[in-house]
Amino acid sequence: MDPLSALRDFTVRGELDKIVRVGDEFRFGSDYIFPSSAETAYRSKQGNLYTLETLLFFVKNHHIKHTEYLQNARTHRLPTVTLPDRKPLLDYLQGKVLSADAIEFVVPPNPKLPDLFDRGFEEYRPEDPSFHRAPLDVDIADRRVKDTRLKADEYVDSIALIKSVEKPLKDRESLLECRHRDFYSVLVAATRREEERQRIESHQRKDGLVAKSRLMGADERGLGYGDELGYDATPKPKMHLKGSKIGEGVPIILVPSAFQTLITIYNVKEFLEDGVFIPTDVKVKQMKGPKPDCVTVQKKLSRDRVVAAYEVRDKPSALKAEDWDRVVAVFVLGKEWQFKDWPFKDHVEIFNKIIGFYMRFEDDSVESAKNVKQWNVKIISISKNKRHQDRAAALEVWDRLEEFVRSRSHS
Repeated sequence: MDPLSALRDFTVRGELDKIVRVGDEFRFGSDYIFPSSAETAYRSKQGNLYTLETLLFFVKNHHIKHTEYLQNARTHRLPTVTLPDRKPLLDYLQGKVLSADAIEFVVPPNPKLPDLFDRGFEEYRPEDPSFHRAPLDVDIADRRVKDTRLKADEYVDSIALIKSVEKPLKDRESLLECRHRDFYSVLVAATRREEERQRIESHQRKDGLVAKSRLMGADERGLGYGDELGYDATPKPKMHLKGSKIGEGVPIILVPSAFQTLITIYNVKEFLEDGVFIPTDVKVKQMKGPKPDCVTVQKKLSRDRVVAAYEVRDKPSALKAEDWDRVVAVFVLGKEWQFKDWPFKDHVEIFNKIIGFYMRFEDDSVESAKNVKQWNVKIISISKNKRHQDRAAALEVWDRLEEFVRSRSHS
């Protein structure tokens, strides 16, 4: 066992009090003994290898302010851990990460394993038929070399032997921390794709408004596009839902503007179109430019065929009377004040005319949905960590929404 691994092992187990200094050595309980000035495998960003006494003093005093730690180290005449090294070093010693780029374990090119086995074997008599030295190619991970002729209970810990020549592998986190790599070109390409997507959405919204104005103009003239295309475009009676008309144009979905809800105007597009839940705070950090007032989401039958399109908004106060006629769905926050100043008598009337969805994590407490369970809304649960399950939740929203819209069209 090397000094760094031993210190990490005792730190993770909360047994730092068992590390005792005797003279110029540190004794790790009855397991290991290392010189106090032994260099460890952790290299400072300044280039030097930290010694065992430096790291032990640091991990025992990491909880105090850095300035106070520096003063205490000077009092004990000990080298200090630099400020940039504090967090990554502490994360490794406390077991929060498996490895770090600063760690440089050196494996001997030809480790002399037999030397560890030969200790004490001089007391054996080769002519003794009871003595048999095991060949070196045996599975040393399962063998403890013992003999009653050695000192009492003296043996070689084969596991420690293996660990002494191990080279730790990197975990996924450390692999992503690439040194001397420039991802600027990737960022530029991603930004261009996002700008192109927003440009297409803008054109689609404009095209929808133009088509609407043309249809309205054709109705006023008594001429519909059906006359030009060869089908009957006689104005049909407007749809009603329990006595409430549905407005013309793109249907509207309302989402809360509060960040404590799972679905917001920032992440609704990825959830409904791609079936992937991205937390709002992550999306906000990725965004460039101001918050959008309106987002278009599309239900796609295939990559090139759109079967439905909806506008998503989060400012009900900005809606006009004719806009409210187009509202078909709302993602609820679970608070009554979300519906303040809405043009409805109460939440009973709201959810008779608009389908409601409440998004929650599947392991949230029942209390978080206490109000919602009294409303006529659909509760959709997603996992906090299993992102592959998001698509099923998104499809459930689409199915419920389309069923609701169909029922309105036949009312």
